[in-house]
Amino acid sequence: MSVWVTEEVMRRGLRFCSRGSLWQQRNFLLSAPIKDSCSPDKQFFHLWSPRQSQTWLSRSPVSSVRFYSQGANHGDDLEDGERLPSQPADTASAERQRKSPFLELLESCGSPSDVLDLTGKYSPTARQVSHCLTHMWATTKKMTDEQRRYELQLMFEHPAFDQLLQRAMKTLVHIRDEDVTYSLLSMVNLGVPQRSRVVQTFLRTCQEKLNDFDEKSLSILASSLEQMEDGANVRALKEGMRLVVEARLPGIKNVMALQTMMRLLGNDAPKDLKWKLEKKALSMTDHFSLPNAQYMISTMATMGFFSKPLLDVCSKKITENIHGIPFNRIFKLLQSCRELRYRDVHLLTSISDYVASSLDIWTNKQLLLFLSVFENLIFCPAALMDAYADKVIANPDVLTLKDLLCVLKVYSSLSYDLQDRRQQFLDSLSQVLISYLPKISAFELLKAVYCLCLLGHFPYAPLEQLLQSSVLEKLAGSKFPKSQERMFQTVDVCLRVDHPPLPQPLTVPASVLGDPTPSTPSVNPRLLLDLQSLLEDQVHMMLQEGVMVENLYFIDAAVTKPTPNQTSVCEARSGGGEGCSPAESSERIAVMYAPQSGFCYGTSNPRGPLAVKIRHLKILGYNSVLVTEQDLQSVSEEARIDFLRERIFPQHHRPETQPDEKEHLRS
Repeated sequence: MSVWVTEEVMRRGLRFCSRGSLWQQRNFLLSAPIKDSCSPDKQFFHLWSPRQSQTWLSRSPVSSVRFYSQGANHGDDLEDGERLPSQPADTASAERQRKSPFLELLESCGSPSDVLDLTGKYSPTARQVSHCLTHMWATTKKMTDEQRRYELQLMFEHPAFDQLLQRAMKTLVHIRDEDVTYSLLSMVNLGVPQRSRVVQTFLRTCQEKLNDFDEKSLSILASSLEQMEDGANVRALKEGMRLVVEARLPGIKNVMALQTMMRLLGNDAPKDLKWKLEKKALSMTDHFSLPNAQYMISTMATMGFFSKPLLDVCSKKITENIHGIPFNRIFKLLQSCRELRYRDVHLLTSISDYVASSLDIWTNKQLLLFLSVFENLIFCPAALMDAYADKVIANPDVLTLKDLLCVLKVYSSLSYDLQDRRQQFLDSLSQVLISYLPKISAFELLKAVYCLCLLGHFPYAPLEQLLQSSVLEKLAGSKFPKSQERMFQTVDVCLRVDHPPLPQPLTVPASVLGDPTPSTPSVNPRLLLDLQSLLEDQVHMMLQEGVMVENLYFIDAAVTKPTPNQTSVCEARSGGGEGCSPAESSERIAVMYAPQSGFCYGTSNPRGPLAVKIRHLKILGYNSVLVTEQDLQSVSEEARIDFLRERIFPQHHRPETQPDEKEHLRS
């Protein structure tokens, strides 16, 4: 054991001491900027050695030769004695590969440097060079980021690395297509510069062999190109792959290969090709595995292609097998759904239920990421919201300031009702916020207080600190003045309308509220026509258009109708010398057009600012009736009027109204 440790220390020490000379040996990274005659402004790098003094000849960028790597032949740079015989990889050579002790030694290597040390002792064959590059990449995948950076630095400084890449170029014409693409993928993942001659040579070879690649080789090449920067050879290969994929599409049988090619084609793929890819994918859905279903959704997000039939198939597959899927895949799935603006209630509910039922296996950071992406999807994960609230109530001190702001944002945005645990949960969050008051920034404090006001909770200490002149001065130079004004306006109206019991009255200075004259939106014309048709025979009704309440809340139409019971009470009072105000003798109804984004997806539950608006209008004596775009456009005029009649005159609701039509209105 001690001998091994000593040898390892000496080996690392020698490598470290020789770094200065190694920089001179790392020929593949030395740059020799050569102007391309076709593109004078382009420069690129190539492998350099004293005998490689000739200038590369540029090629014309026509379809048959679209290369920015120079040299007519891969073997042009080799000495005569170094040329390898052109021999096919027959069955006998494949058998020898399997029995080779080199591969057994290669499997025991635990880092790229170990592989390079091995190549210094044994000269790898043409195919073994590809195995070496692939194994070097594989060893780095399980390392931490810091360890990976260190090992890659050692790899680039190792004298055998340049020799291995030189040999990869020399043996390129003697290896299988699959090994060519695997070698390219490995070099890209190891960080070999894209403009180095070795990478450009491999790209050129891929172009020459593209028509001979099977779907596996095409899939591996697609993975390489997906990670590479834009360049002439990369663009040419992508265009060639598009033509090859389109021609071979009917014969593709591997789902993963299809998905990889779809990702490579990306958002720039023509629409007709996207439809062909969709048709091909739908024909293969019976063969979808669970990973296939997950990867297909992220692939469609990469392509910017929305296919509801394909998404529904994948969602069903994932929903049926949700248990056991790791965090990264679920989170990526949810992000892809957000990018595609695709929301399936069954899928989202199953994810929420699964995460909530296995709360202990997730870190707090993972849970907050789940909550945040659900909030971005405007979906309320009820089970997860309940479970996480219990977690916070049990131990609020685990929340960092960043965690706290995330929790406040999610719960205030989705306006989820925790019922009997609501007060305890909000008190816990307030307790954590107060503990961070000495070090919280002014803008973070404003966001926190704003969210608490949306939730109808008013802890005095944060409010009092926010409204101090020193804090307001810090906010004067905010980068987000409009957002800041909107939040202050909400805090102001909450203090005035909710009128919370505070030790000392607090008011928001007018200087931070922005323009005191709010812009008045236009009334939805279709909604107004339907209301006029409904109330044209109601002589005792009063209809007001475009009402502004508390200088902040716009109401499309306010309907005032008398209440018989209250009218008789007021008449009795007037006989005794007392009277009733108009508000006491009538009922006021605020009819408002509300965007679909104002509701949690799949429900009729208002959220965020809309929920606060309804809360405040109720305090001010209005009953709210919300009408969405779907309510106005999806049904006939008669059905719309029936819907409004049901909401404004519930006691006169006609039982003969078609139930399926009503369901359609609110779905």
